[in-house]
Amino acid sequence: MNKRLRADMPPGADNPLNYAVALRDQSTLDMVADAIEHRQTLLAYQPVMRTDQPDKVGFYEGLIRVLDPGGRVIPAAEFMPQIETTEIGRQIDVLALRHGLSALRDNPLLRLSINMSARSVGYRPWMNTLNRFLTADPGIGHRLILEVTESSAMTMPELVTDFMERMQQRGICFALDDFGAGYTAIRYFKDFYFDMLKIDGSFIRGIANDPDNQALTRAMVSIAHHFDMLTVAECIENPDDAACVAEIGVDCLQGYYFAAPTTRPDWMRETQMRAAG
Repeated sequence: MNKRLRADMPPGADNPLNYAVALRDQSTLDMVADAIEHRQTLLAYQPVMRTDQPDKVGFYEGLIRVLDPGGRVIPAAEFMPQIETTEIGRQIDVLALRHGLSALRDNPLLRLSINMSARSVGYRPWMNTLNRFLTADPGIGHRLILEVTESSAMTMPELVTDFMERMQQRGICFALDDFGAGYTAIRYFKDFYFDMLKIDGSFIRGIANDPDNQALTRAMVSIAHHFDMLTVAECIENPDDAACVAEIGVDCLQGYYFAAPTTRPDWMRETQMRAAG
C-alpha cells in the first residue's frame, strides 16, 4: 500500500475494508457531533402496554433521535454502536436524560423510561442534570425509570448497584434492558435489586411458534418474579406473540404491534393544543 495513503488512514485501517469501516464510523461521529452542536436532538416515545389491560399504557420509553443535515430523523440504532464508548456517547446520554426529565416536568401524569449507560454514572454532566431536576421537583423521581442494558451493567456492577441504591431512595425505578442478550451472572440478581426486567426481543419475535423460546421466557419470568421484578416483553410485532407472552405471565408488552416510536405522541399533541388555546 502507498505509504502516503497509509499515513492518512485512521488508526487500525490497514486494509480497504477496515478503512471503509473507519470512514463510516468517523462520518457517524461527525453527524452526531453536528446534531449536538446545533441542538438537533429529540426523543421518540413508544408506549409500553399493560398485559392485564392491553389498551392501557403503563409507561412510555423515550428513545433518543438526532436529525441529520437534511432534517431526517435518525434512530439510535444507526449511530449508538459507533459512539457508545466515546465522549459523544456520554453527551447523547445527557441529552436523552434532559429531554426526558423536561417531559416529566411538563407532564405531571407522564411516566417515562430513559436509557442510560453505566458509564454515565461517573460522568459529571449527566449526574448534574439528574440532580438538578430532582432538586427542583423531587416528585419527578417517582415517575422516572432508568434503563440499563445487561451488557452495560456488567461492565461495572459495583458502581451500578451503589448508584441504584442511592437513586431508589429518591423514587427512581431501574430496568434491566435487553435481558438474555448479554452475560449477566445470575448471582448479581440478589445485589442489583432491579425493579423491572425487559426480555430481549430475540426471545420474543415469533415466540408463539417457538417452544424453545417459550421455555426460556418462562424461566426468565420466573426469575424476575422471584426477585419481585416487573417484566416487559420487547419487540411484540403481532397478536399471536402478544397473546403467548401474556399467557406466560409477562406483565407489560412493547413493540410495533401496539405503536411505533413517535416524536409526537398523543399526550404531547394535547399539551401543545392546550398551550396554543
